[in-house]
Amino acid sequence: MQRREFLTIIGGAATWPLCARAQQQGKISRVGYLGISSPSLEPHYVEAFRQKLRELGHIDGESVAIVYRWAEGHDDRLPSLATELVHLKPDVIVTTGTPGAVAAMQATKTIPIVMASSADPVGSGLVSSLARPQGNVTGFTILGPQLEGKRLELLLQAVPALSRLAVLWNPSNPGIVSYFETVEKAGQALRISLDPVVEVRREDEFDNAFAAIANARPHAMAVIADRFLLAHRKQIVEFAAMKRLPSMYPYREYVDAGGLMSYAPSNIELFRGAATYVDKILKGERPGDLPIQEPTKFELVINLKTAKAIGIDLPQTLLARAHEVIE
Repeated sequence: MQRREFLTIIGGAATWPLCARAQQQGKISRVGYLGISSPSLEPHYVEAFRQKLRELGHIDGESVAIVYRWAEGHDDRLPSLATELVHLKPDVIVTTGTPGAVAAMQATKTIPIVMASSADPVGSGLVSSLARPQGNVTGFTILGPQLEGKRLELLLQAVPALSRLAVLWNPSNPGIVSYFETVEKAGQALRISLDPVVEVRREDEFDNAFAAIANARPHAMAVIADRFLLAHRKQIVEFAAMKRLPSMYPYREYVDAGGLMSYAPSNIELFRGAATYVDKILKGERPGDLPIQEPTKFELVINLKTAKAIGIDLPQTLLARAHEVIE
């Protein structure tokens, strides 16, 4: 498939792309996909999901039809987009990020929902437990707030003189509050002051957030896991580069965009996993009987080119631990 064709499909048409072959062969399964970001920023996630579906026998446009709705980095659009998908009566809805899952669950209590990635599904009220979700929501989590402490430890190895850390986070994400609390505790244990702590809930708040960080002159910056912030990774990474600010990120996509380093679960594996759950549900399994899955593959990714550009010399012991070094 050509790239232009792929982007046309994932952009999301208002109607289901039912092809003649599928109509001749019988019922086509319908899958709604609710994305927080945009198709241009997350084609690799979508393709990983579609590829795994193909491996399981679900061919988009033949035996399954996928319709996409994208919030384009605006969480406030998620409720209306989720409602649009529900009105299309899909067999299952796939969501990305906790706010997307919350919006979908508020829109329907009957259509199965598969979370490709979520922060704290129990604390967010999405499921009753990881082992027995019970309701209409199941899927995958990015493990939990304990990862934030690990990220801080790795950042301290990169910046041994670190004593003052800027933290960028989105408190409107219900699954992320516990992540921030973990950063606070880890900072205390490592004798790192969190200054400044900057909240960004909307796109128009970035300029003030960046100004607050620049004025505080911290030694480094940490960005807490959140897919709204991920959707705006380009401007976050560009700010860090301009201020020569060593930064730790919660997704490798930041590093691909020029950020210094990330430690995170493999999102590709999570989205492939979401396809396996869609397959199970389409074959008759109930979402409430499918346990929430935690990631098993984690990656430390370091951009050595960025390290040189901002003037820091990373220790060989840290580079040796990296799963990938971008040069």
